[in-house]
Amino acid sequence: MPRSTSHGRSPTTGLLLGLIITLAAVVAYSWYITRQISGLRKLQSDLVDRNRKDSNQLLRIQNDLNSLAIAMRDMLDADEPYPLTAWTAQFDRIRGDLEDAMRLEEKLGVANRTPEQSQYLGNSMAQFWDAVGRTFALARDGKNREAREQIRLSLQARQAALSSAVARLLVANNESEEQAAQRIGMIYDGVQRQVYWFLTATLTAIVLTSLYLIYSNRRLFARLETLSQQRSELAQKLISTQESTLRHISRELHDEFGQILTAMGSMLDRAGHHAPEGSALRAEIREVCEIAQGTLDRVRGLSQALHPAILDQAGLESTLAWYLPALERQTGMVISYEKSGTSFPVDGNASIHVYRVLQEALNNVVRHSGASRAWVRMRFTDDALELEVEDHGKGVGAQPSRHGIGVVAMRERAELLGGSLQFLRPAEGGTLLRLKIPREKAGSHAE
Repeated sequence: MPRSTSHGRSPTTGLLLGLIITLAAVVAYSWYITRQISGLRKLQSDLVDRNRKDSNQLLRIQNDLNSLAIAMRDMLDADEPYPLTAWTAQFDRIRGDLEDAMRLEEKLGVANRTPEQSQYLGNSMAQFWDAVGRTFALARDGKNREAREQIRLSLQARQAALSSAVARLLVANNESEEQAAQRIGMIYDGVQRQVYWFLTATLTAIVLTSLYLIYSNRRLFARLETLSQQRSELAQKLISTQESTLRHISRELHDEFGQILTAMGSMLDRAGHHAPEGSALRAEIREVCEIAQGTLDRVRGLSQALHPAILDQAGLESTLAWYLPALERQTGMVISYEKSGTSFPVDGNASIHVYRVLQEALNNVVRHSGASRAWVRMRFTDDALELEVEDHGKGVGAQPSRHGIGVVAMRERAELLGGSLQFLRPAEGGTLLRLKIPREKAGSHAE
């Protein structure tokens, strides 16, 4: 048999490499996404949330400035029965709220405002309140006309300038929020693209790894199939060689040694007739004749055990009819034999395989089961030949040890005949061996 020298490379290295690449891609992508999410959170915290809070304070300031505008309009209304100094408390309350709002807004608006803008807003607010102070001082001195003139010419203009400045800051905040929204959208778009790229790369890696795994498995299964075929061929040749050797030894024992022992017995028998009656020599010759006859019987028995000649001469059924009673006499075990179905010719090579399976099965019953009785059934069906050997001993279960050479040999013989070999457990316990061979294999030349 030609020996295969090709050794396929194990797919483990390629699979591990694909796994490492996939895991590295997952780790890198997770790190990238984490960075993007962290940047997004920082952007939302630093810009969006800060702008929103700053805008709230600017709206608060603008509301206070509007309240001041309404109060100054009422102060200029001549129909009001109150003196100008009556608005001092309202202006003080609004000033306190404005100063608190300005202080909070200054903390929130540092990042989005130039120093000039902050300085302008602070100076304008300070100048406005200085003008307010001078207006109320004129009112307290009874100079209501000059005070109203101060309101009309100075305070309202300064209040309008402050409102315009606050409005510009609100617009700047809105623009900053829009820019932040655009940046957030860009980040989302980038993350989305990266997700698509990552999914594409991951799916590509999975597909490539799967294709490589399929390719490697196909190569491995092809090698296994080749090895299985080689093993079957080797087992077939070994079994054929074994049977040929046993047949040759059996014939040599039967023909050569049997003839020699038969000739020795005849010669001793003739020599015994020449010895005096009742002499010691004649008794010794008779004893040697008995030894030669016993040896001849054992040689013939060994010859039949190695390869029963009746199998080649009379066929499988006659061989079983001879073998089972002989085994009963040798072992003392009771063997019940039953044949059913219409017999059909069984090829000589198939017959020896069936006989060897039966021989090994019964030997296992005798040596391992501890049973005192066995049942042998042979059935001829329309499409198969079935052989069953049953005992109610210890049992070997449905999966006997695969290391036993006898079990392995039985399986190999069943495979060579294209049949099946099963180990079942009867309801009563023990073991039921079932050999099933297709009819076309039983009647063909099984090499």
